[in-house]
Amino acid sequence: MTIEPLAPGEPRRPHGPRDPGDAWVVAPTGERYWGRFGAAGLLAIDAERGVLLQHRVSWSHFGDTWALPGGARHEGESACDGALREASEEAGVPDAAVQPRVLSVFDLGYWSYTTVVGDVVRPFEPVISDPESRELAWVPVADVTEYPLHPGFAASWQGLRSLLDVRPAVIVDVANVMGSVPDGWWNDRAGAASRLISRIAELAARGVPASALELPEHTWYPEWTAVVEGQARSVAAAGAVGVDVVPAEASGDDAIAATAQRAVAAGRSATVVTSDRGLAERARDAGAAVRGARWLLDLLG
Repeated sequence: MTIEPLAPGEPRRPHGPRDPGDAWVVAPTGERYWGRFGAAGLLAIDAERGVLLQHRVSWSHFGDTWALPGGARHEGESACDGALREASEEAGVPDAAVQPRVLSVFDLGYWSYTTVVGDVVRPFEPVISDPESRELAWVPVADVTEYPLHPGFAASWQGLRSLLDVRPAVIVDVANVMGSVPDGWWNDRAGAASRLISRIAELAARGVPASALELPEHTWYPEWTAVVEGQARSVAAAGAVGVDVVPAEASGDDAIAATAQRAVAAGRSATVVTSDRGLAERARDAGAAVRGARWLLDLLG
């Protein structure tokens, strides 16, 4: 979280407004916060190198400190899109290089800052592509507090740090969820599976509330896996953005149980979506939580 109240007599940034969002919000107590529509920053996590930090230029508020690439959101822009855009502008983060995992929001009512915690899925080297960056560096998680941090980021770091070890994954028994809705799926199993997976992809893009996954109170972006079997296996070739589609070579239940075991072994907080009692028992034995088909259908809306 990077909070930038303007101190009395402090000059404005040396460049002019780039967007209507590039303006100060004045608090009832007189402090000013950058971003008419709020602000957002990216906490990118590379499994090998740590987190990406930005060494701020001296003319910025609390200059020469370290924080996250981020800045003012555009009007109508989501916090996630704003954080990724700012990270691209300030640190050269390539499109699709980071997969959001969780959104952490600091909300004052009249202004908010959203930290997008995301996993690096395509390794990259950051590039100084904006005058607001003096230096960019991958910093091991354990070493972050050794740097002179921006006060706002320093205040939020421990809370953000606690989220880094939480990695939710949802594994969907597609056949079971399809079968819970008598909409004629039996006439076209592949088509019904494709439609369901498309809806899951939409859910993957907008995130899941913490209450649905019994996780810390934030918006989460789980790793989604849809297991298909029988005639529906053909949809795996088409794939889906944000959803890993796994065709079961034999028993769908066996494939789902094995996927759950692998997820738990990899440190994921795994949830299996099925209303099949036998499979639910196997999933729990593997260390996964279980939700019925109605749970997913309610989330899909």
